[in-house]
Amino acid sequence: MLGQYLVTFREAFEAALITAIILSYLARSDRHIFSRYVWYGVALAVTASLTLGAIVWLTYGMLPETFKLIFEALTAFIAVLVLSSMIYWMALKGGSINQEMEKRVKIAASRSARISLSSLSFIVVFREGFETILFLTPFLVADTMATLVGMFFGISSAVLLAYGIFVVGMKINLRRFFYFTSIMLILLAGGLAGYGTHELLEYYEETGVKVGWLSDPAYTLSIPADSPFHHKGAIGSIFAVMFGYTTSAEWARVIVHIAYLMISLPLVFWVYRKRRV
Repeated sequence: MLGQYLVTFREAFEAALITAIILSYLARSDRHIFSRYVWYGVALAVTASLTLGAIVWLTYGMLPETFKLIFEALTAFIAVLVLSSMIYWMALKGGSINQEMEKRVKIAASRSARISLSSLSFIVVFREGFETILFLTPFLVADTMATLVGMFFGISSAVLLAYGIFVVGMKINLRRFFYFTSIMLILLAGGLAGYGTHELLEYYEETGVKVGWLSDPAYTLSIPADSPFHHKGAIGSIFAVMFGYTTSAEWARVIVHIAYLMISLPLVFWVYRKRRV
């Protein structure tokens, strides 16, 4: 549930923060009459995101077992790609997100405000909703209830934090905030990359495709399935979601996991240090 919470919190926080920036700018520039069009866009984006999520979930339920494996692998890899690009974008823009969004709102408000502001808020919120769906699909498949609970608390705390930031006047150091959450999300993405590789290997096994030593176990831990430290246990499941922990992993899974971390972590460190966290 912790991993699901972190992903949902990060995405919901970004959407809520940008929405708060838009509303704050409209209020400060005596254009608060246009605020309702922002809320129209937000409501439409939330509805579209929930609808898309339901479609993805129903589609998965109708797939044969073999195709479920490839579906889980593909969604995991897509989630890693989108998550990685989002982390990199926030590394570049996180510290100046306030100024950048106010420029966009100023342009939108000077044109046909109804359509422009509704479209802007819709795009912002729906993008985060779509990314959240991609990230959480593998978790939703593995543990539906924990994922839903994590989503609820993630969205709730993100909205409260975004509101609090603007009540106290943007006192939090957003760049530092995004720096530390980016590191956590890279660790989570590494685990997703490994999980996707594992599901792909299972698909190959089901379809009779041989990949040689890559499908051989790289390690196996002597931890019983009923132990809380098993990757499906109370404690182990937290580390499984956050860091890709498992009691047994194939060579391909280990290689992909480590390779992702070796590339992504130094890149994020370099970008933030270059721009002075």
